[in-house]
Amino acid sequence: MVTTGLVAIDATILATAVPTIVGELGGFSSFPWLFSIYLLTQAVSVPIYSKLADTVGRKPVVLLGIALFLAGSVLCGFAWSMPALIAFRAVQGLGAGAVQPMAITIAGDIYTVAERAKVQGYIASVWAVSSVVGPTLGGVFSSLGIWRWIFFVNVPVCAAAAWLLIRHLHETVEHKPHRIDWTGGALLTVSMSLLILGLLEGGNAWAWSSPQSIGAFVVGTVLFLAFVRVEKTAAEPVLPLWVFTRRLLLAASLIAVAVGVILIGLTSYVPSFLEALLHVSPLTSGLALAALTIGWPISASQSGRLYLRFGFRATALVGSCIAVLGVAALVWVSTDPTVIGVGLSCFVVGAGLGLTSSPTLIAAQSSVGWGDRAVVTGANLFSRSMGSAVGVAVLGAVVNAKMNGQNPQQAPEQFGSAVTLAFVVVLGVAVAMVVASAAMPRTTTEHVPSDEPAE
Repeated sequence: MVTTGLVAIDATILATAVPTIVGELGGFSSFPWLFSIYLLTQAVSVPIYSKLADTVGRKPVVLLGIALFLAGSVLCGFAWSMPALIAFRAVQGLGAGAVQPMAITIAGDIYTVAERAKVQGYIASVWAVSSVVGPTLGGVFSSLGIWRWIFFVNVPVCAAAAWLLIRHLHETVEHKPHRIDWTGGALLTVSMSLLILGLLEGGNAWAWSSPQSIGAFVVGTVLFLAFVRVEKTAAEPVLPLWVFTRRLLLAASLIAVAVGVILIGLTSYVPSFLEALLHVSPLTSGLALAALTIGWPISASQSGRLYLRFGFRATALVGSCIAVLGVAALVWVSTDPTVIGVGLSCFVVGAGLGLTSSPTLIAAQSSVGWGDRAVVTGANLFSRSMGSAVGVAVLGAVVNAKMNGQNPQQAPEQFGSAVTLAFVVVLGVAVAMVVASAAMPRTTTEHVPSDEPAE
């Protein structure tokens, strides 16, 4: 739960401080990279960590992730420019790529399918607390002009998480010789980096039709196709393609992509939207965003009762429909925004995502044994992270295109219109999530293989 807290706090604490950070370091057009580079390095490293966890065990991998996250946090706290901060966020992302999936995988190892319903409540409580603590701390640090403590606050949390894992997590791993698919990992990293680069900088640093833009997309696509080819022949692929060919796992991955886009869309733009148009404090805008991460754990903690009774598909379908209603309400409210209206809309979105994300992830975990659980968990979280990384790039391109190089303080009304358009794009993704939820197999937990907890 403490390791989950690392990622949960980081997910909400930075967004409220973006205007303050941009004011000191500059580079408004580059600020989406603060989220995108973190999500990109997290996403591309998840499959590698997951494969390692199925071979050497969960404990050493999660400890490595905590160490990297700690190093990245300290470096971010000392960043002297926006490019430096973006580079150090990449290190943080490499750590998060191990921390988040390993925490969820360990929970899947030690609890049965029925017990995981209760465990989701405990994990959800971490997100509930973090959803209040994160924006509050971010707002307070920003208001006091000490935004660097947004990153330094991770130091004691990392130390506590590492100590608890070393002392209390004991696992028995059957060590066998393995071959890590470094070629596949490298191709995945470079191809996704180029595609994200093309999306973020197209129409901003260079024209969409420029050689740089075309080259990034073409080379990125070619390298991704090469990655797929390598994975088909690799003895132990870093991201086995079978996780995207089974109907349940494919549907769960598509849902995860949509969840990632929705999350990053609201997290990136709700605080700056409220601060620019309503001139509220970072603390107030952060609390409005916190409504999303309060609604999520409340519904996630109750989702177990629903999927144990009605099945994973029905629960996810209800949740995705609720999320659509919440995003639609946000689009409507954004034309004449109020803090309460935006906060309530975010709460509804969070409630829908909690009923969608948890059941689909647990369904995916429960369909495989111990030896594949980390890979399946990693593939699902990889999909969510890539959804967020691509989502922040696409939404950043949409907003930057309408802003024409201006910042929100110079043209608040124009910024409001640009963010409303971004929310419309998020609404389309939410509708697609409903379709993906409906495509899940009609299964209940009775059809899922029994899953005894590990020693």
